[in-house]
Formats: sequence, C-alpha cells, structure tokens
Amino acid sequence: MQIKTAEFLMSNTELKKCPEPKFNEYAFIGRSNVGKSSLINMLTNNSSLAKISSNPGKTQHINHFLINKLWYLVDLPGYGYAKLPKTLRAKFRKMIEDYILKRTNLVVLFVLIDSRHPAQKIDIEFINWLGQNGVPFSLIFTKSDKLGVNVLAKSIDEYKTELLKHWETLPEIFVSSSVTGLGKEVILDYIDGLNKKINAGDADI
Repeated sequence: MQIKTAEFLMSNTELKKCPEPKFNEYAFIGRSNVGKSSLINMLTNNSSLAKISSNPGKTQHINHFLINKLWYLVDLPGYGYAKLPKTLRAKFRKMIEDYILKRTNLVVLFVLIDSRHPAQKIDIEFINWLGQNGVPFSLIFTKSDKLGVNVLAKSIDEYKTELLKHWETLPEIFVSSSVTGLGKEVILDYIDGLNKKINAGDADI
C-alpha cells in the first residue's frame, strides 16, 4: 500500500470528541521518546505530519489523521511520564485508557518498543494490560538503525523470551527505522491486508 494523502483531522483529549468511527482505525503508542512521531512521518511520507521534539512527552492529545481518505491513523500520547505531576499523569492515563477500551473502530494498537533497550517493566505491564482487556495489538521495534544486525536480532529475541513468560503466543512483530525506512512497506501492507479483510466482511482477523 502507498499512502497518497495524509490529512490532519483533529486533536483532542476526550473520546467523545474523536471523529465519527466510520473508518477502520490504527493507533500508535509507546513510552515517551520511543520514536513514535518519526515513525508516523516515515510511514506517511510526510516529515512534518506528526510533531517531533527532543523533549519527551510532546504528544499530549489524541491526534487523528485520515489516510488515503479510507482509514484513520491515530497518534496517541506516550505512557510513563515520570516527570509530570501526578494529577497530569492520571489525566493522561484516563484519556488513553478510555480511547483504547472504548474506541469501537480501533482495529490494531501498535505498541512501539525501543530496540536498543532490554524489556522494560512499564512496557511489559502495558502489554499485559492490553491482553487482559482483549485489545488487539502489534509490536514495532523502533530505532533499529542504531544497532548492528546481530545485536538487533539478539535484543529482539531476548524481548520475545521475556514476553513468553506471560504469553503463550506472540503478537505480530515488526522492526522499523525512521532513518532507513525499514519496516515501512511491511507495516503498511499489514494494515492494507486487515482493511481488505474487514471491508470484505471477514470477522476473523
């Protein structure tokens, strides 16, 4: 699939203000500074679509984009804002949880993982929470260009081993780099395949 148009629709902090759920929706989330905005810009061929900042936590709203006038891409706030006041952290958590649990047209939540680091407790807890609530998700390991091929493979294998302590089977896993473009085609083809199945009325996705 090629992305020909990526249109910003709205930015808000409440589920009820999200666009009408008439299109399939794919959301992206991860710990702050995981490279989410860079990945979204890479996927959409638009270097300025999602705002990039050197300061973690730039995304503080639910941001909706209409892709090819056929499906929604959603840029969600990150989780794990350790430096934010407790009240603000609680606000972000409620906003994210309301969206993830109640957005009826959400097809897959892409959880971004920094490939340079070993499994982080906060990521594992979030992934397990998704499983407990029956939320369909996939994993994207970001910043793969920062590691050599062998080190990258070892890092991902170790992460899989950690996940298998909690899961019988693993979700779809992708490896990406916003610098080299790695993962772009396979991630977009994955979304395209799901869209085709859903639009054809195949409930088993």
